[in-house]
Amino acid sequence: MVPPVFAHGALRLYLLALLEDGPKHGYEIIRALSERFGGTYSPSAGTVYPRLSKLEEEGLVATAPEGRRTVYSITDSGRAELEERRGELADVEEDISASVRRLADSLREELRASMRGLRADLAATAETARRSAQRSSAPPWGVGGSGGAGARPTDDGPAGRTPAAGRAEQVRENAGRLAEAEMLVQAFRDDLRVELRAHAAAHPITEITVEALRAALESTRAAIRAALRP
Repeated sequence: MVPPVFAHGALRLYLLALLEDGPKHGYEIIRALSERFGGTYSPSAGTVYPRLSKLEEEGLVATAPEGRRTVYSITDSGRAELEERRGELADVEEDISASVRRLADSLREELRASMRGLRADLAATAETARRSAQRSSAPPWGVGGSGGAGARPTDDGPAGRTPAAGRAEQVRENAGRLAEAEMLVQAFRDDLRVELRAHAAAHPITEITVEALRAALESTRAAIRAALRP
């Protein structure tokens, strides 16, 4: 569906303007439109191709095969119409800029609402994990010890270990878990960078993309901090 910014004939005119920069195949035209909208709107093939066909029928656009693709280029007649309607094209550009701002504002509000829900879910998950870890690491007072069932272990610790030996083992276990946690953080960072670069190679990194990434990372950091509380 064509967004409201494209009034009758506006998309047709804008397609001619895109082709004025040089020949393009259909996917390049769709991508150029998406980039012009900052990623807030991406036209469908069903929106673009019928209008290109109409422009070809009117002699304003020519086509040529290029492998399995069709390349579209503007004709002299298309350039003449574009030149006659420069004033209209400037109005279309202004309308697009206003539409991008409106769409961006709407997406930001949707993003904020989604991040609030995500933050709450992450915090709840972190709290559950923290409590579970506390229960699993609690000493089994009801088992063993010289005082019988329910008695606290003696100072020598389980199996006759000295307090110093017990502390040394705790230090070793803590160091191992710290190393594992740091490896998890590093792997998360590396995987995210790979995905981000792959996305950037195929799509523009828009302001909305950066804002969504920032909000998601802040929510994740808040949840991790909650999990680290003693």
